[in-house]
Amino acid sequence: MSNPKPSTDVLVIGGGMAGLAGALALRENGAEVTLLERAPEFGEVGAGLQMAPNASRVLKRWGLLEKALEIGVRPRHLVFRDAVTGEELTRQSLGDSFEERYGAPYVVIHRSDLHRILLDACRDAGVRLVNDVLVETVRTVDGRATAQAADGATYEADVVLGADGLKSTLRRGVAQDGPVSSSYVAYRGTVPITAETPRGDLEDVIVYLGPDCHLVQYPLRKGELLNTVAVFKSASFERGEEQYGGVDELEAAYRDCVPAVRDALKNLATGIRWPMYDRDPIENWVAGRMVLMGDAAHPMLQYLAQGACQALEDAAVLQETSLGTVFTADGADAVGWDAAIRNFNAARAARTARVQRAARVWGESWHVSGLARTLRNLLFKSRKDGDYQYNDWLYGQDGDGVPSAAAPAAREQVSA
Repeated sequence: MSNPKPSTDVLVIGGGMAGLAGALALRENGAEVTLLERAPEFGEVGAGLQMAPNASRVLKRWGLLEKALEIGVRPRHLVFRDAVTGEELTRQSLGDSFEERYGAPYVVIHRSDLHRILLDACRDAGVRLVNDVLVETVRTVDGRATAQAADGATYEADVVLGADGLKSTLRRGVAQDGPVSSSYVAYRGTVPITAETPRGDLEDVIVYLGPDCHLVQYPLRKGELLNTVAVFKSASFERGEEQYGGVDELEAAYRDCVPAVRDALKNLATGIRWPMYDRDPIENWVAGRMVLMGDAAHPMLQYLAQGACQALEDAAVLQETSLGTVFTADGADAVGWDAAIRNFNAARAARTARVQRAARVWGESWHVSGLARTLRNLLFKSRKDGDYQYNDWLYGQDGDGVPSAAAPAAREQVSA
């Protein structure tokens, strides 16, 4: 006698930001949701992340923004400086007019804190959370998806969300590509803010731009921690070495930078570094009743600080496309999933591809030297604070496919 297959409306593969957000979004629509995570415990590694308004708007829609603000920081400015001279190049005020324009604040938060907020919300909403399950394949038969786990277990669902990250196994169902190396690596660190910490920049996100390197600093946890990220072109990574013993390569990358930048390297945890990859954009994320989301669908370099933001957008748009197709005023209709995930794919692929490509170009502009650096600095200095022309496409309330007000009303109609 064969083992019974655990069955669910929605099966989510991966318990990172994208998986939790997708699970929560569809649970809010009324789906029975099971999430499978390969790790024995839920958690998020890394340090800080920046949530632009296009992401904090989504948290606001789900009633989670206040939780993020309780533990995060609302920076006053986003400031760019030349790492060699220390000269300020441009700044963006992130106060009332910025929030009013984009419908939500800019928030910096520890990755583990945002992850915990989403995890707790999933638990509270009734998402079934299962650890220690490695899904190897998903196939679709007669309008139902079956996920096969490494331990022999199988799971059935009306639809599967593939949210298994940059090195996604499930992506093989739609594309035979692989991660693309950027030649850059990152060291990260969070240290307590003390009386000796330079006070001037503790309310801002500061980005120092240098030849083949940059450094980012901002406060976390209500100003108790200072987050530092150092990114540079690595000869050893270009040779294929993801990790590297010693700090000589790190220190050499910043030798021509101002003391404020060189001193900040002391804040880094140098035992591990983060090699930076993305993938080339793909148009199709759907295979039968499986659809990719988050880094599995559109991994991107971090120069626009949009990786987690785009994952939250994904979840909100999928929440929308499944309303009226699967979840209607007359109840749920699983037949509608084919249209819902195709509509989601169509709504998101061009948007995320633009962000992926823009992140690559943005990173290149940060790291130039010589004449290109001179021209870059002139361009940055020509921009005035309050000029939103470079922000609107990314942060604007019409660009991400997430209606700013329609969704809550639509959910109320479905649940009535």
